[in-house]
Amino acid sequence: MAKKLATRLGESARAARQRLNLTQEDVAERIGIATEVYGRLERGNMLPSVPTFRKLCAVLALSADEALGLSSENPVAWTPQPPPPEANEPAELRRLLRRARQLDRNSLRVLSLVAAHLGQKNG
Repeated sequence: MAKKLATRLGESARAARQRLNLTQEDVAERIGIATEVYGRLERGNMLPSVPTFRKLCAVLALSADEALGLSSENPVAWTPQPPPPEANEPAELRRLLRRARQLDRNSLRVLSLVAAHLGQKNG
């Protein structure tokens, strides 16, 4: 996942740098890193620190979303997609499911028996 992110960031940085007609040395100097380090960043061999990423976006007039590949309509491969929340499930049920997922097998069996008993009472 980190390699895909680094590659995407490097591609975005290279395209923005070329669009501004800057050299790698120009960008490296402006963000305060060595030219060799900036070259590794563009090749997708490293991820910058957050402060360096912020400077990079400012120098290249690049939004963070664009740099990370988040501005497109299509989801990118390196971002895990959270499961969609079930609109018709109450919060109590979601909370119970989260807790149930943490139980061991025996406790889960007991919970199932309790739920079955409660279902018979209410049904």
